[in-house]
Amino acid sequence: MPEVKDVPDESRFEIYVDGDRVGVLDYYVTGDTITMVHTVIDPAYGGQGLGGVLVKGALDEARSRGLSVRPACSFVRDYIDKHPEYQDLVEGR
Repeated sequence: MPEVKDVPDESRFEIYVDGDRVGVLDYYVTGDTITMVHTVIDPAYGGQGLGGVLVKGALDEARSRGLSVRPACSFVRDYIDKHPEYQDLVEGR
């Protein structure tokens, strides 16, 4: 089961599979907004849906912290477009 962790000292969320870090989502926080900048999954783990799991974990954490989201990363934008339950988080919507 993949595990998503927030690593605030590094300004990124990380996703782990069997204890190995296999992807990251970089972000920065300004006030009450989290800007999600870049998402990457190790190519060896591509095609398994881990990018979506990582973004979902990051969005769920943003919601729990009361942050609005600025999806600067196209992968995050696409995920939100396909999952309307997260559209309320997008800054300015």
